[in-house]
Amino acid sequence: MTAVTVSASTTSPTPRQVWTRTRGLLCAVLLLVAAGIVLATTRSGDQHGRLDPRSADQHGSRAVAELLKDRGVSVHVVTALDKATAAAGPDTTLLVTAPNLLTPYQQNELRTATAASAGRTVLLGAGPPSVSTLAPGVRADSSGPVSTRAPRCSLPAARTAGNADAGGFRYTAGKLAIGCYPSANLPTLLLVQEKDAGDTVLLGSADLLYNNRLDSQGNASLALQLLGSRPHLVWYLPSLADPTAARNGDGVRDGTGDGTSDGTGSERSFFDLIPPGWLWGTLQLAVAALLAAIWRARRLGPLVTELLPVAIRASESTEGRARLYRKANARDRAASSLRSATRTRIAPLIGVPPRDANSPAVLLPAVSARLSTTEGDLNTLLFGPAPADDAALVRLADQLDNLEREVRTS
Repeated sequence: MTAVTVSASTTSPTPRQVWTRTRGLLCAVLLLVAAGIVLATTRSGDQHGRLDPRSADQHGSRAVAELLKDRGVSVHVVTALDKATAAAGPDTTLLVTAPNLLTPYQQNELRTATAASAGRTVLLGAGPPSVSTLAPGVRADSSGPVSTRAPRCSLPAARTAGNADAGGFRYTAGKLAIGCYPSANLPTLLLVQEKDAGDTVLLGSADLLYNNRLDSQGNASLALQLLGSRPHLVWYLPSLADPTAARNGDGVRDGTGDGTSDGTGSERSFFDLIPPGWLWGTLQLAVAALLAAIWRARRLGPLVTELLPVAIRASESTEGRARLYRKANARDRAASSLRSATRTRIAPLIGVPPRDANSPAVLLPAVSARLSTTEGDLNTLLFGPAPADDAALVRLADQLDNLEREVRTS
């Protein structure tokens, strides 16, 4: 029995091979990271300081705050509910920039403080999650686009300002409310007057307070009149870090410490604890994994010759290749391989250069002169079509063996 010898070369990939195999994936990862950094950089400028009276960014509100200060209105920024409710009073305007972020407990506390203050409360973009608590009797409808709209109301502030950028949520209220800047026949600015309780202003969108929009249309005039009706303005920026955000309706912190309760005694499921957007994130990861699997599972392109890590007998290699041809029913490839090998072996025997071994014009005349055989029969044998069945393939192999034997003995 012939022993199988192990090659001295190692089977471990070389650093060059590792780099060749992984450089595509590394380039893709680097592109994704670069795209994420660029996207985060471009979007961070839009999100940073949104509606913050200290921010000079395009979506900040420093411009309107400075104008109010020039008119003698003090501007005080707070991020905690306790400070916002403590500052409410008859000579104060309380501006809430994100009422929909407030929890039910925070909404109730804020409503209790403002209802008894006799001051003004301005709610920016208050939607269904908050409007029923902060402005009882008012209903918020679907949000619409922000565009230049006419006041079309009797509110002096709106009539003085004229056209302004308005839109967003649309509101429906009772008789004591004045609605302006309608969108689809529903106002996007609503002034709710309450007896002995001050008033509440609802703006469907806060766009007119942005730095980059304040000088457009009558935005500045409308903003100054709505926010400057009292000598003090409390600018409330709700924050998730506010301790009151973790309190329930009884004024105690939600949960039991293990993150499984919502403060009302009901248990939250695992999916309730996962941040929003996890489904789309998981779907994107699945698609990326599928594409990576397809990329790594099938390589498109020509076959590449590689050195085998072990030495095997030629008969085993021939038999293995023959089994593969038979399994694939590739009689054409098998016949082509047999004919090519025969041409390559007999060419030096008849004085034909190896480079012309596959040239019928050079090889056939030399073989015909050596064996006194017609070129037509030799052409069919050495360059003919593929066999029609396995039996014809076997006959072709026998004929090629006989031809080579005759060439060697002649």
